[in-house]
Amino acid sequence: MTQILIQALALNFAAIMLILTSHLRYQCQASWVTFPFSRFKVKPTSSFLVSSIHSTQYHNKFHSSSSLNLNRFLFDLEEINEIEVTKERERIPIVTLPKEDYRTIHAAKTLGLLNGDFIRAGVVLDSGDHSYKSSTSLEKKTNVNLSGIEDKACYAGLITDEAQIEWLAEGKIKKPQPTKNGKPPGSLRIILKSLTVPFNNIDSHFSQPSSNSIGNKHSISLILALPRPLQLGRILPMVAQMGIDHLVLISAQKVPKDYFGSHLLRTPTEIRRLLIEGLCQAGDVNLPRITVAKQFKAFVEDDLDSLFPKNEWARVIAHPQRLQDSEKPARFRDIEFPIQNDHEAEGTGNVAPKVVLAVGPEGGWAEPYELDKFKEQGFQQVTLGPRILRSDVAVISLLTLAQDVCFTEQNRGNLPHPK
Repeated sequence: MTQILIQALALNFAAIMLILTSHLRYQCQASWVTFPFSRFKVKPTSSFLVSSIHSTQYHNKFHSSSSLNLNRFLFDLEEINEIEVTKERERIPIVTLPKEDYRTIHAAKTLGLLNGDFIRAGVVLDSGDHSYKSSTSLEKKTNVNLSGIEDKACYAGLITDEAQIEWLAEGKIKKPQPTKNGKPPGSLRIILKSLTVPFNNIDSHFSQPSSNSIGNKHSISLILALPRPLQLGRILPMVAQMGIDHLVLISAQKVPKDYFGSHLLRTPTEIRRLLIEGLCQAGDVNLPRITVAKQFKAFVEDDLDSLFPKNEWARVIAHPQRLQDSEKPARFRDIEFPIQNDHEAEGTGNVAPKVVLAVGPEGGWAEPYELDKFKEQGFQQVTLGPRILRSDVAVISLLTLAQDVCFTEQNRGNLPHPK
């Protein structure tokens, strides 16, 4: 009888240990999953998971929302910490990244780079006009250290496919190369050789870089009814990948007012981080301008013309097709661009077709007030059909069509090509 009781207790103890082991394994897996995808919030089930999330947020704070697929390593001007002067008196900027930086980890673990290898790199071109409605610039709110930045300003917006890397071994690690488990041996030194102006126009096969191409970045701007915060976090890297010049986040009747209290709008550094995430993927260096307009009517009537002059921008508003619409809805291919006369073309240099696109909240703009307000300002209404799409799906679809019509218009011969 005693032996049977001992066996029963042993079986119960084994079952309890199995349950505890499985539970802890689940927690460890959950905490690992939330590290590279922390933007998709997971409700913690225990204090273990909460502490694990907090510890990983600092480890990779700048780029914790993606899987770190970098098609171009991007650097801010302030990260250039050394200028090397060659025998030919060429000045070559150098960046040294700490061991914990997300780019250092990517270079070691994902790319397995060795000393002397080359990477694609670039220096972010900040528009310098990230205006909020409070007239507070994004640069002031991000607390960027501008000391000595004037000396490096000439490198902003430049790219290279020949940036050379050099590992600096630190601590107990002696070999300047990634360890067997893919960890960096120490800091990463990146020599930005052969920096050049990128092809910033619609298609690099049909356009060449010019001395003023840094100023003329992208031909598309977006006026977007402010989506919910989680969706905005997904949209920002997407629009940066697609390539836009200016993003206006605007109020609308179907936009809840508390969306403007989102953590993204309270911390512009997070907006900038998400935009740079998209630029890294696309290999671009031009950071879009961001404007937040809390008053719909004031923006449309007072600010629109100064930001997007009628004689330069084709104004387009997207809205779902309604069954009761009497007129045949227009498609993006049907939009008309402003006519540039010879005097305007001479005064502004090379004029490329430009589109400012207004995309409403899910369900569309309020009818008829908001639609009429835009149409009074010369907006042409287009549709993707009767389906009501989520904001992110609609934005990417419409931006793709906008880029296509700009490319077609550019190469139709109606406007001069950039030299």
